[in-house]
Amino acid sequence: MAPRKKKVQEAADIAAVAVTIAIAGVNDADEVEARRRQFVAEEQRQRHTMDAIDGTQRDSKADEGPPPSLLTVILDTNPVAWNALSSTLSLPNAISKLLVFINAHLAINHANQIAVIASHTNTASWLYPTPNAPSKRHQNGTPKDAGDANKYRPFWAVEQQVRYNLTKLMDSTKDEDLENTESTQIAGALTMALAYINKQTILSRPPGLEAHMVNIGESKDDPHKKSSATLLSRILVLSVSSDLSDQYIQVMNGIFAAQRLQIPMDVMKLSGSTVFLQQASDATGGIYLDPQSSALKGGAGFLQYLMMAYLPDVTARQLLVRPGKGEVDFRAACFCHRNVIDLGYVCSVCLSIFCSPTVLIDSTCLTCGTQLSLPANYNVTPATIQRAKKKKKKLGDAGVGTPMTGATTPAR
Repeated sequence: MAPRKKKVQEAADIAAVAVTIAIAGVNDADEVEARRRQFVAEEQRQRHTMDAIDGTQRDSKADEGPPPSLLTVILDTNPVAWNALSSTLSLPNAISKLLVFINAHLAINHANQIAVIASHTNTASWLYPTPNAPSKRHQNGTPKDAGDANKYRPFWAVEQQVRYNLTKLMDSTKDEDLENTESTQIAGALTMALAYINKQTILSRPPGLEAHMVNIGESKDDPHKKSSATLLSRILVLSVSSDLSDQYIQVMNGIFAAQRLQIPMDVMKLSGSTVFLQQASDATGGIYLDPQSSALKGGAGFLQYLMMAYLPDVTARQLLVRPGKGEVDFRAACFCHRNVIDLGYVCSVCLSIFCSPTVLIDSTCLTCGTQLSLPANYNVTPATIQRAKKKKKKLGDAGVGTPMTGATTPAR
């Protein structure tokens, strides 16, 4: 099948699904997704039946295109941090621009998937997809908003659920939850994202394929094998909080899991500073951007960063130059006080990091309980010996360092 005919066929399939759903009056997101998958499965069955009848292969080149992509967005919803950023970029404005970016991701490939997780001050919750999604209907089953009739159903479902669940999350936040809170539950949100990606990867496998035969990370050094995967996944973190050192161990475990599964972690730091998200982006091969606040004012710059830097999937990035800075801050946090340190003491058994040996009770590791031995002068500052100045070599009888003209040839 020619590429042009293939694109026309895909557009016709999407239009047919949209018309079928609109006629049926389906507004629930789960029902929309179920109808879409049922329609695609029925169409594939009919094509295989026709292939068996006339001996042709209509889907012989259907697998040559890029595989579907799953984008999981982790949105930092810390109200305190967003309030400090409101003069530059407000949370409602950021949500509107984020929905435009999500629609662009879904429009690239009709099989693309999206998930949105809120990293809040005291919890990590799903914004999309969610069970029992709200639906606005009249008694006859038609939507309340007349403008929704002309909106593509997947776009409408994502927008409705994200806005509804975010409003519900903000309304349930109490004043006590905001006291002395500088960070959000990014570790829990990252764990939920990895679990969801693993589930969707298993569901996307062809029937009869054993679990041990498919390894997400098997194509680490071969981009051609990566393009043949059934589902390409990546994580996008939109962060506004500064301090994540109290979740150092949990975040690093999530980073190592994403690195093992070859899931890139893209990070867009809107405000504050944290070294762990920068390390996550570097370790997993993602994109880390820390734009200036002046570039985000009004929201137009925020959308441009999303579209230009984070819209290409793993397959497209093989042909592009990745943006971002090359320097990475590899500092770690101590296990005793959760502070980011430049110089620390490491347990030789469990590799726990401590800011000072004085926190160890009887020189015992606080993590594994190993008895550690330290030299008596471990905290002595090394002496600095000043180097002797290099003397100039004197040449000739004049006693100066410049070679004299007309010097004779040395005797053999």
